[in-house]
Formats: sequence, structure tokens, C-alpha cells
Amino acid sequence: MIRLPSRKKGRQMRHARIRARIRGTAERPRMAIMISNRHMYVQFIDDDRGATVASVATAGREHKNNAATAGELGQSALKCALDAGIRRVVVDRGGHKFHGRVKAIVEPLKQAGLLTGAREAS
Repeated sequence: MIRLPSRKKGRQMRHARIRARIRGTAERPRMAIMISNRHMYVQFIDDDRGATVASVATAGREHKNNAATAGELGQSALKCALDAGIRRVVVDRGGHKFHGRVKAIVEPLKQAGLLTGAREAS
């Protein structure tokens, strides 16, 4: 009998596979998305330097943890990225499926041209 991992362990395994392929650079930082039960976080990370270039989060704000709030966070992430001089990003979805809140966060950046295609993200 095959024992399946827990949901948390499965997400961690998927995230490890994603991180094996994705690496952020100064020209194209990694956009790391983290979603918890209460908050959502977005960081733009330069893995070459090991430094966070910019970040935004819903922590400290009155909100609901839903797709509408994720869309607002995506708009905030876009503004933050442009203020930091970021013109291209690679998306690290943190092991989550690319739908719902994750998609709502990435969509404004995709429409602004910071991300142009799915294969380009890896």
C-alpha cells in the first residue's frame, strides 16, 4: 500500500521541484509567492546576492484572504516592482496550483509585461 504525503508535505515537495529549476538574478528576480491561512506575501528575490529586492504583503491590513484581495496585492506588487526598477520577473508559485489567489497575484504583472509566457517562467 502506497502512503500518500500530507497536503503540506506534497506542497513542500512540489516547491522543491520548482526551486530546482527557477533562479532569480539581478536582471530578472524571482517573484516568490507565499500564501498562508491568514495572509499573502510577495517577495522579489535576487538569488545571486541572496537578497530581497522588494516585498509586499497583506499582513497588518484589514482584509479577507480571497482572490479579490490577491488581485489588489498583485497591483501593489506591480507598483512595488516598478518602483524598484524591476522590468522582468520569474514566478515561484511556492508549490501552489496556478489558479485562484496565485493567478490573481500574477495576472497584473503579466498584463504589464513583466512576465510574458509560462515557459519563460522556468
